[in-house]
Amino acid sequence: MKKFLACLVYTALLLGANTAIAAGPDIAGLRDGDMRKLIIHESPQATSDTAFILADDEGTATLADYQGKYVLVNFWATWCAPCRKEMPQLNALQKEFGGDDFEVLTIATGRNSPQGIQKFFDEAGVDSLPRHQDPKQALAAQMGVFGLPITVIIDPEGREIARLRGDAVWDSDSAKSIIKTLIESRADS
Repeated sequence: MKKFLACLVYTALLLGANTAIAAGPDIAGLRDGDMRKLIIHESPQATSDTAFILADDEGTATLADYQGKYVLVNFWATWCAPCRKEMPQLNALQKEFGGDDFEVLTIATGRNSPQGIQKFFDEAGVDSLPRHQDPKQALAAQMGVFGLPITVIIDPEGREIARLRGDAVWDSDSAKSIIKTLIESRADS
């Protein structure tokens, strides 16, 4: 009986370890303040292959085009007051951590004119984020974005690993610790 229980415990630990490995670095303990709203998925989830419009009419892209790095995708709109509050913080996050291993990707969903987006960015002092669009909300719908802002973290394999509904303080120590841990895990692999 003892051997059976020991085997059962070992198997449970082994399965738990595999789940933790599959889900990526442990960032749950780094959530503090607004980051406690960050829902970390037990296992990575598929993302949509629906195209969105690149800034300045440079064509289209999909989330798969960003594979190879961690991507923080922020769905927002020019009329969204919480979006106005957090966009400069996302800009600061991109300035500090953006590069080969991490990128902040902003996608204006719904009716947002390119001129309105540019005005929004100018007024908010945003100079390091893309002005991509999802005018028919096709990508947003496929990604289960109902309400704004919604922020999704995608792993280098292109899978959703976490999601935050509503606004957050994206330049907080907690947010920075989460992003730094993700980037460091990328360097370790």
